[in-house]
Amino acid sequence: MHTHIFSTREKMGQAAGSAVEERINALLGEQDELRMIFAAAPSQNEVLEYLAQSDQIDWSKVTAFHMDEYIGLLADAPQRFANFLREKIFDRVQLKAIHLINGDDNPEQECRRYADLLAEKPIDIVCLGIGENGHIAFNDPPVADFEDSQMVKVVELDARCRQQQVNDGCFASLDIVPTQAITLTIPTLMSGKYLCCVVPGPTKREAVDSTLNGSISTDCPASILRTHQDCQLYLDAESARTEEKEGFLKS
Repeated sequence: MHTHIFSTREKMGQAAGSAVEERINALLGEQDELRMIFAAAPSQNEVLEYLAQSDQIDWSKVTAFHMDEYIGLLADAPQRFANFLREKIFDRVQLKAIHLINGDDNPEQECRRYADLLAEKPIDIVCLGIGENGHIAFNDPPVADFEDSQMVKVVELDARCRQQQVNDGCFASLDIVPTQAITLTIPTLMSGKYLCCVVPGPTKREAVDSTLNGSISTDCPASILRTHQDCQLYLDAESARTEEKEGFLKS
């Protein structure tokens, strides 16, 4: 895993967006289409904005997925990740196809449906973040499994994960944050050829430290990213430890 640290969140997002843009174009120079998985979180705002504004990408050759979705929210709830991604990027570019997770009815059946779509062809690019508890997608420490046999599953969200949704301003209070979600599993995320992981802000510093320096363990699910052959980690000055800046800081 290669770490890139920037002095501001804006510079971090622009650099990560540019790197994804470059990778999309490189892949489309070698193949007719590609498949991408997107995270839906405020931490991804700058990257998504860069990509949505890019005039260098032929989105008509890109099929989009997202990596998790709450169970039980109203269809028009702004907190739904499908709605977030529609607003940030899916409604702003002309994608070949968009496959959204439906968190409304029969979650187990929806997991099977979405897994079948994901399994049709390889995943080329995954744009993801890291949660305050070290999760990737909604694979919190209690449910994370590096050898998961499922591609998509229903999970119970742990208390720290749910509190992060309040901290991020997505929900007004903990009691209205859903307790269950559908998530892509860790092997599904790790199957992507190229992972762009963007993690800004001081509340992520502990998780970043564990990801980079702790044991590779489901105690910090994101630590598995260190084993991926092509994972690029983008941090800002607030999410990176001070001693990590030396030799990495890019302005």
